Amino acid sequence: MTTAALFIILFLCLLTGMPIAFALGLSSIGTILLFSNDSLASIALKLFEAQSEHYTLLAIPFFILSSTFLSTGGVAARIINFAIDCVGWIRGGLAMASVLACMIFAAVSGSSPATVAAIGSIVIAGMVKQGYPKEIAAGVITNAGTLGILIPPSIVMLVYAAATEESAARLFMAGFMPGIMMGTMLMVVIYVVARVKGLPAQPWVGFGNLLKSSGSAIWGLMLIIIVLGSIYGGICSPTEAAAISAVYAFFIAIFVYRDMGPLKGVAWRREGDAIPTIIVRNLLLTLKALPASIFHKDTRRVMMDSSKVSIMLLFIIGNAMLFAHVLTTERIPHHIAEMIVGWGLPAWGFLIVVNILLLAAGNFMEPSAILLIMAPILFPIAVQLGIDPIHLGVIMVVNMEIGMITPPVGLNLFVTAGITGESITWVLRAALPWLMILLVFLALITYIPQISLWLPEYIDHLKGF
Repeated sequence: MTTAALFIILFLCLLTGMPIAFALGLSSIGTILLFSNDSLASIALKLFEAQSEHYTLLAIPFFILSSTFLSTGGVAARIINFAIDCVGWIRGGLAMASVLACMIFAAVSGSSPATVAAIGSIVIAGMVKQGYPKEIAAGVITNAGTLGILIPPSIVMLVYAAATEESAARLFMAGFMPGIMMGTMLMVVIYVVARVKGLPAQPWVGFGNLLKSSGSAIWGLMLIIIVLGSIYGGICSPTEAAAISAVYAFFIAIFVYRDMGPLKGVAWRREGDAIPTIIVRNLLLTLKALPASIFHKDTRRVMMDSSKVSIMLLFIIGNAMLFAHVLTTERIPHHIAEMIVGWGLPAWGFLIVVNILLLAAGNFMEPSAILLIMAPILFPIAVQLGIDPIHLGVIMVVNMEIGMITPPVGLNLFVTAGITGESITWVLRAALPWLMILLVFLALITYIPQISLWLPEYIDHLKGF
């Protein structure tokens, strides 16, 4: 009775168009008040615990702040130029460069919609200008942007780690190779399509320009090494690495690239200046501008934007944890686990059920909420069947990727629609052919666990020496 009441209230709330966070919270509170023997005080306690006892979740606001500084501070444009110089000379190279740029930006942002917004707002118009059909440009970016939650650092992986108490660092390691593999698959298909449709190639810019663009993008690329290197090397926890990334992104956006803040437009060097003069001048400028940069209107705008996104996401997470608390209190995961295990499904059959459930849920709910609700149900069953929890985490994240481009709640569809000025239906038609690649990729990730587990096992092996 309690289980039926919980899900009936949830679906009724969703059908009215109520935001998912409020639907989760209202259904949980309503069930506790009307049908459960649980204490009313548990509501306040669980909402407090959601933000205070899950240390891993503290990384989310820092990664969002870092991503906002990078998106505003011109890093995305430099990454795109570097990617174009790398692969733009291949037929279909501009679309391939867009995928490569998404892969790089994903490694510094952790967010799928942020990746689509930062990269898509620049490259979609550029591809159309170079002769690409608008549908191909929009479809490629919508799908490639999903790499933002697979390639580490990933906000969705942090949520899974908090829900299951698995290591966020190992999840980040497990997502690295699948992210590279998915990006490569997209680029291979783009090359085939480009040969068939006769899509243009950019002229080869030469190694000199390639070195120049890599030098321009190096400060953004260094963030990948700082964050992932510190986590994989055991120097920092993901939360500490996220805090470092936010501070680093602030400094490179304001004092290195100078695309925002009090030094916006100020050149690094003046004609005729010697190197010692350049160093001293810029050091003095940085020291003088540091206090003003903290309170500058650009910084305040970035802080406000990132705060809005963080509060929205953490509010969803808090209510989803309350929903998961009701599930656990009523032993719903335990009963479902007994039922599924009673079916006698082998591990491969259970993974089919997992993918079907998650793909269906991805149509209607935000990824963090899905993970917090489904992970407590699926995790114990997977452990009983001998499925590695880290492998299960990657499978769930890939399903969440697909959910980002399936209606009616596919966030990437809305972002691309905003960029292109087209309708959601048009964006969906443009994205669907490329979605087939993600479904093939999901099958590979599901049934070849070593794609996900090779890197964390190898790093564990190295640490053993």
